[in-house]
Amino acid sequence: MTVKISVRLLFELSEPTDTILQFEAAAIPGQQIISTETRLGKVEHCVRVTAQDNIGERLMLRLSGKQAVDYDAVVKVDRILPDLTRLVAPKPHELPGEAIQYLFDSRYCLADKFRSFVDTEFGSFEGGAQIAAMRDWIEQHFTYAPGSSNADTTALDSFVERRGVCRDYAHVMVTLARAAGIPARYCSVYSPGVEPPDFHAVVEVFLADEDGTSGMWQLVDATGMADAHETVKIGVGRDAADVSFMTTFGMAELTYQKVSVTV
Repeated sequence: MTVKISVRLLFELSEPTDTILQFEAAAIPGQQIISTETRLGKVEHCVRVTAQDNIGERLMLRLSGKQAVDYDAVVKVDRILPDLTRLVAPKPHELPGEAIQYLFDSRYCLADKFRSFVDTEFGSFEGGAQIAAMRDWIEQHFTYAPGSSNADTTALDSFVERRGVCRDYAHVMVTLARAAGIPARYCSVYSPGVEPPDFHAVVEVFLADEDGTSGMWQLVDATGMADAHETVKIGVGRDAADVSFMTTFGMAELTYQKVSVTV
């Protein structure tokens, strides 16, 4: 599947400010960058650094005044997608080192508070079947409501209110998976199925094939909007704090944002 991406961001900073941007499609197995172009305004400093888990890159910038960022890319997605329900969950001692950190609580995802709920609601399932049951439960019990959450909203807040946007759905999915002892990480993506068009948040869980010999990260979207066959990864992290498309170390105002993703 070939996916076309176009992004335009306009923002303003009142004084020189260090800024991190992460919005480019990652050049990783399963998605091939056919073409890409990033256009920035005048910057005082710009350097690329590898993002978390070597997935994608961050732009480390020093900016001031009015800024425009334009990004266009064509990406071919060719991802292996096994039957989720047939996958198994490795025991913690069987996990690769990279997956261990995604068992722990993080800023927005306090899994310890959900262990009894997960045992009661999903304890009859195992591995990928358990993840599928969690995904379906969230999609059925939550209302997608733009504007209902903010940068301080945690998975617990969203769970209580039973509403949110993709960021909140992903945080709850991450939290439930970790509470079951399955590594889960937040994944920022582009997907043509998102309404309204925007940066999208899904989840990756670490599961193994039926004989337990080969483990890998599997995409899961509790909103039901993104098709993994045409989803393009940007970056991953413990939760949204690790993979925001823009992080500023000072005051900034985002004045315009447009994201277009088509096939």
